[in-house]
Amino acid sequence: MAELFSAEWMNRFQEEWNKEPDLTDALGKIHFNSTIAYGFEGEATPRGVLVVEEGKVVKSGAFNNESLNWDLRASQENWEKWIAKGIGMMGLGMAYTTRKLKFEVGDYGAMISDPRMAAPFIKTFAVMGKV
Repeated sequence: MAELFSAEWMNRFQEEWNKEPDLTDALGKIHFNSTIAYGFEGEATPRGVLVVEEGKVVKSGAFNNESLNWDLRASQENWEKWIAKGIGMMGLGMAYTTRKLKFEVGDYGAMISDPRMAAPFIKTFAVMGKV
């Protein structure tokens, strides 16, 4: 298995994301375009990045100083737990309020209060589990 958030892992994440209509269709309907980075807390930069256009990932790989809309950080242990078990709305709220999941860039409050974005965001954790 590829190292979490490595270029190879991110490329597999792109494949799985684009196979998931709960992500691509839902985000396409709201014309969701973002550059999303993932990494580990305490590190200067994220590890991996996805570029999403109209709900579909069009580019993925290692972080290369892209301008980000979202930068999500957590410990490797927490990422692995969420990837293995998924995360629901309550779990996501707890992870955020206890600072286990940090948004270095991006507005958690705006995202979570919009069901058109919140449900797909939660779905990304299940999709990660397919990588």
